[in-house]
Amino acid sequence: MIDKFTAQIDFQGKALQMRSDRQRLIASNIANADTPGYVARDFDFPSAMQQALEPQNRLGTNGATDPRHIPLPARMDGDGGTLGYTLQTQPSLDNNTVDLDRERANFVDNSVRYEAALRFINGQAKLMLSAIQGQ
Repeated sequence: MIDKFTAQIDFQGKALQMRSDRQRLIASNIANADTPGYVARDFDFPSAMQQALEPQNRLGTNGATDPRHIPLPARMDGDGGTLGYTLQTQPSLDNNTVDLDRERANFVDNSVRYEAALRFINGQAKLMLSAIQGQ
């Protein structure tokens, strides 16, 4: 019964973690906008979210030896194959692929979606608390 209440919070929690990882990537791209030869990185959020929602009951995926163990959160790194390179829209002489306008727009969009996920989790927690207290 409780899993029906926490399913949405779990989904939003995973989305929040992915948004946080993406925010770090975008900030890194913006910080390296003047670095010669820097290649901008990003990941496909819908496919990464789908991958994060898949059950991880295999040994070695999260280090669990029993399906009842709590899985470790997925990290967005090059080893997992989830990071990719952004397409270059403006050629530059120093081979830097960061498009500042696109990165700033992605940063703002991701920030708004991060805030929305936080508000949803906060609202769900308040709703569950009021249900428990009987108000």
